[in-house]
Amino acid sequence: MDIRTAGRMGVLLFADVASTYVAYWLASLLTNVYGEVFVNTEIFFILGILALINVGVLAGFRLYNNLWEYAGIDELLQIVLSMFVSTLLGAVFLWLADVRLPIRVFVSSGILLVLFVGGVRMLWRIVKSKKRQLRPASGESPRTLIVGAGETGALTIGRMLSKDPNMPGVPVAATDDDPLKKNKRIHGVKVVGSTDDIPELVRRYDVSQIVVAIPSATAAERKKIYSICTSTECTLRTLPNIRDIDVEDLGVVAFRDVDVTDLLGRDEIVLDTRTAATYVTGNTMLVTGGGGSIGSELCRQLAKVGPARIVVFDIYENDAYMLRNELLAEHPELDVEVEIGSVCDEARVEEVFARYAPSAVFHAAAHKHVPLMEACPREAISNNVFGTLNVVRAADAHGVARFIFISTDKAVNPTSVMGATKRMGEMIMQYYARTSKTVFTAVRFGNVLGSNGSVIPLFKRQIAQGGPVTVTHPDIERYFMTIPEATRLVIQAGGMARGGEIFILDMGEPVKILDLARNLIRLSGLKLGEDIEIEFTGLRDGEKMYEELLMDEEDTLPTGSSSIMVSVGQEISYDEVAAKLEELRAVIASTDEEAIRVLESAVPTYRFTRG
Repeated sequence: MDIRTAGRMGVLLFADVASTYVAYWLASLLTNVYGEVFVNTEIFFILGILALINVGVLAGFRLYNNLWEYAGIDELLQIVLSMFVSTLLGAVFLWLADVRLPIRVFVSSGILLVLFVGGVRMLWRIVKSKKRQLRPASGESPRTLIVGAGETGALTIGRMLSKDPNMPGVPVAATDDDPLKKNKRIHGVKVVGSTDDIPELVRRYDVSQIVVAIPSATAAERKKIYSICTSTECTLRTLPNIRDIDVEDLGVVAFRDVDVTDLLGRDEIVLDTRTAATYVTGNTMLVTGGGGSIGSELCRQLAKVGPARIVVFDIYENDAYMLRNELLAEHPELDVEVEIGSVCDEARVEEVFARYAPSAVFHAAAHKHVPLMEACPREAISNNVFGTLNVVRAADAHGVARFIFISTDKAVNPTSVMGATKRMGEMIMQYYARTSKTVFTAVRFGNVLGSNGSVIPLFKRQIAQGGPVTVTHPDIERYFMTIPEATRLVIQAGGMARGGEIFILDMGEPVKILDLARNLIRLSGLKLGEDIEIEFTGLRDGEKMYEELLMDEEDTLPTGSSSIMVSVGQEISYDEVAAKLEELRAVIASTDEEAIRVLESAVPTYRFTRG
């Protein structure tokens, strides 16, 4: 609690105690029983106890935590209810203490306490509001349309009118899809239409900023709203659900820019900690590629489930070092170990497994960039195939309970070296799952937003440089998921595994990369065709037009989670896996052309292509 909060609470406490004395004194006068009530000095001690009861009830109703400068009808109702409860408790207490006061004194004092307690807080609201209105505005405030006339929308309008620097703008109109709210006013701002009316309202009211203030909307509703708003070329902002924020932090709630994650219109996936805890809590977790985008987020999510130790295994020390510091800062009780090394180094992998004896392994280490692996196929085979084989063998040899292989949608009917090597990794996992005591499984998902080298950071850099934004093809589509939700589902799937499965995450609907580029340009406050251009560069080597999550011969079965499916398809020829591995090992020392030829033979669904 900061000094300002403590000071505010102290003032209210003093005012409430004083109000109790004044209310009972005035009630006694108004009901003509002053001489009967204030017969001796003992009454002041009794009123002190009643004041403590009042303060306790007010605290129980959290009426010392509210930001009263934004109070409304809900807070007034809370005051009325709390004073009814405290007056009743005070009457019961005095009856038990054999102190008799006329009933009319309690009734009158209860009414007066509502006026006094509420009046002090409303006075606070008026003073604070006047101070904010007198504060000079910084620059020209944008004319703003508020989407949502509920609790969050009302708070937003009130803050903007009081010139809150965290919520800049001049609210000129509001919209809401509830027809009962149409033509109503919130702090003087009229609700003038619905979501469908936003483009027209932007023109009519000369709006340059839209604030989406309906955090409780469903994913489909948010997707529709953002789609309409981005078509207007206004600055688009939103704010969190105020019900999810501590009362003490309400004063610093600020607008944030809508980002591309919001535009996906997906409900956030929450980690099923019960499933995860069955194999994570109290155990040692090893994450290969632990410093990368997926690996580091796996470590963050695992840390929340209470493992005894997390071992971060990565070839790049800087990211691993920063991750270790971050994890220890947030979870000081957690044992975090960093081991630097490559999964291609069989001896180093064996050393790490022998040292830590992990209970579960998340294998996220891989070369993942499609164009680079097209140029370096032997390196892709070495890292993605034999690096995986090294870790799988070590897990089997050391009796690891669970092994979760991070796969990709590019392993489905692969047209790239990267996809083919990841499919080979799936085959290795399934090969060992047949006989090993270790539960081997794979989790297959598409692109993750914001990962290293992904399209979103690239577009943002191009926009910052003034363009052009490069898109390979106007019709190319990809599945997208945020890194946190992908890793949560990976951990959850690990708890469902029985051995040999390939779990497939529900990636939602595919997104056109061209639409993604257009939206990022709009969200940056720029106009396509005027401020920045989009340039089509053509498909790259190994790149698909549309990604798939299932091979032709595969089907899916549901699991206990609506966001996770398990693939059911033709079994691979396990007897051929070992022979394929030997051929691939031999080709590492050969040519790139020979490596691709052997890879096509080893992965029957792989078809080498050029963009």
